[in-house]
Amino acid sequence: MFGTQNLALFVVAGLLLNIAPGPDSLLIMSRSATQGWRAGSAAALGIGTGTIIHIFAAALGLSAVLATSSTAFMVVKYLGAAYLLYVGLSLLRAKKMPATDVDSSLATPALSLRRIYFQGFLTNVLNPKVALFFLAFVPQFISPQALNKTLAFIALGCIFNFNGMLWCHFLAVSSAFASRRIQASRSVSLWLNRLIGTVFVSFGVKLAITERS
Repeated sequence: MFGTQNLALFVVAGLLLNIAPGPDSLLIMSRSATQGWRAGSAAALGIGTGTIIHIFAAALGLSAVLATSSTAFMVVKYLGAAYLLYVGLSLLRAKKMPATDVDSSLATPALSLRRIYFQGFLTNVLNPKVALFFLAFVPQFISPQALNKTLAFIALGCIFNFNGMLWCHFLAVSSAFASRRIQASRSVSLWLNRLIGTVFVSFGVKLAITERS
């Protein structure tokens, strides 16, 4: 189909890669846990949009610039690292709400779904490792005899993104459900936010010091 090969293996490998924890998954989980599944889904849609940008950039050869130009890679890398640090520090700065507030556990203001969407988008699109991932992973499943390799690349990328969105929305709903069932205290929720914030900061630092491969 569209010049692809080993499609079943591609789907399975893609699902396993999507399930692997990372900043995208943590963002969805944290937004779902604090603002409900709609917020998690908004983050997931933003992440999916960022993935589409990476897919078309890689298919059209733009991501090859990141693989060959150290300057371009460094610029995108530091922008992505700065944004991950910003998100992490925002979570770390969360404070407990007064005891009279029974509807919310954290002092972080509720974000609009639009802002959460763009948060997910920027978290994904500013990560140059995603661009390099598509350049390294997808071509393995394009047949050498494919008449239009660009079309085959886009088709595989869209399949990967569709499966990823299924997982991301499942993660959003399950995280919101678990949060309601656990009914964590304000102190537990605060420290959970700080834990996730610390992980985001570590992702930012890791991205900042990583080398182009």
